[in-house]
Order: sequence, then structure tokens, then C-alpha cells
Amino acid sequence: MKPKNVHRLGKRRARANRMALNIKTAREAIGEIAPGCEIFGLTKGDFSLISVIEHLLDQTGPAEIVISTWTAAAADIEIAKKFLVNDRINKIEFLVDQSFRTRQPEYCALLVRTFGPLAVRFSRSHCKFVVITNDRWNLVIRTSMNLNENRRIENFEISDDAGFAAFLLGLRDEIFGKPHEFCEEDFYSLGLASEDDEFGAIRAWA
Repeated sequence: MKPKNVHRLGKRRARANRMALNIKTAREAIGEIAPGCEIFGLTKGDFSLISVIEHLLDQTGPAEIVISTWTAAAADIEIAKKFLVNDRINKIEFLVDQSFRTRQPEYCALLVRTFGPLAVRFSRSHCKFVVITNDRWNLVIRTSMNLNENRRIENFEISDDAGFAAFLLGLRDEIFGKPHEFCEEDFYSLGLASEDDEFGAIRAWA
């Protein structure tokens, strides 16, 4: 099913703005979330996108996650792995710019080894977002942050919006629904994975 071309928010909701340029943690910058929340913030890079995700998971409980990023660092990949191993997330999928394979081949290979080929798809993309969903929450993070540390001014916006989450998950469905363009076997042919990798130990949902 193709995603809708336009998602319009319903009733306008009050947005909480967070000037977090001198705040060191995501917990302090974001605070407590509430159903239907809209939170916008600025940071100087004292905390990363993975820290935002971790703080939200503290409040949502176990959830499924989709991460769209232009790049990813080893430390953040390892933290995301711990979320999965420690049952803080039930499922994780990545949409990554296709240049990541040649731009950062070691980190790309680490991402694939850690989560398995079925959890990663590549496309020409520069958009950064995260969707966190479970029975209660439909959180969307729109951000300038990638999945790495960056000591620059960055923005993040958090919304609890089922329609918005479904809109972005429609993009996920479209990209993951095209295995003929990039399927699991392509990872092996590119040397990004081997038949000996124990994906099943991590990819418990597959």
C-alpha cells in the first residue's frame, strides 16, 4: 500500500518549546511526555538522537522502532543493540542512505551484522526521523540529528500522533516491500554480511 502523499494534523495542539543549548541530557531537555504531546527543542549536541530514543523508551515501555538516518556510529549501534537484547524494544528497522555502504563501510557492515539484513534497507535519502509505537504510544521524532554524536546545534521535535506515525510507517512499508531492488542476498554479494553471521540471535522477530 502506498503511503498517503499528505498528512495533515487534526486539531492544533499546543507545542512545548525547549531551548536546551545549555542542557546536558535528553531527560532534562524533554521531560515527561503526555498523550498527544508536541515538543520542539534545540541542543548543542550535548546529547544525541540515541539518548532521545532512550529517554522516550523509559516512558513508553517496550515498543517497535523505525529509524531513518543518513549515517550511524558504532557507539549508537551498540546502544540500539542493547535496547533489543534487554527487551526494551520488540523490533527495530533502519532506513539508511545508500551512500552509507561506501562512505562508512565498516559502520555499515557493523549495522548489518548486528541487526541482520532483513532489518536494514538502503535508499537515496537524507531524511532523519524515528517512529516509536506500541499499544499506547505513536511517537514520531523529526530531527536534524543522525544516529551519531554531533557537537553542533541540532533540532528535534516529538509528536504523539497515530496518523503521523502511520504516514511515516507507510514509507517504511514501501521501501521494505521492494526486495527486488535490494534483498538479503545483496548484502552477501557486497561483502557486508556472511553466511556465518548469527542474525537469528538478535533478529528474534523475523
